[in-house]
Amino acid sequence: MAGTDDPDPRGVVVRPGLHVPAAWIDESFSTSGGPGGQHANRSRTRVELRLDIRGCPAFSEHQRSLLVERFGPELRVVVDDERSQLRNRDIARERLAARIAGALVPQRTRTATRATRASQRRRVEAKKRRGDVKRQRRRPGHDD
Repeated sequence: MAGTDDPDPRGVVVRPGLHVPAAWIDESFSTSGGPGGQHANRSRTRVELRLDIRGCPAFSEHQRSLLVERFGPELRVVVDDERSQLRNRDIARERLAARIAGALVPQRTRTATRATRASQRRRVEAKKRRGDVKRQRRRPGHDD
């Protein structure tokens, strides 16, 4: 089953037609640490999202294999950018969706090209200049 017809509003929409249900996203909160005094030390604003890629029914077998190859069996996103738990939660969900979407985009294969004559000439000239600089640093020999 690749996606669902009636998306769960608490889930994550990766792209149109691909929705990760909230039931498959494990959400945990902790103190963020760092500067901020008592607020940072006492408030559980750091958000950690975990997604079991192998078990999630939202992905096709092909999508699942791409994701497992890229992230391993579990995708983990941690955010403690903001002072607000709600804002960190929104950012974490956006990052989760972006990472999944990015991993599912097919990688373009590199087309082999040759260096231009001008670039080859520039490279050789730069090497010659560098060699001249090093040659000038040497002590004068018997033949100079």
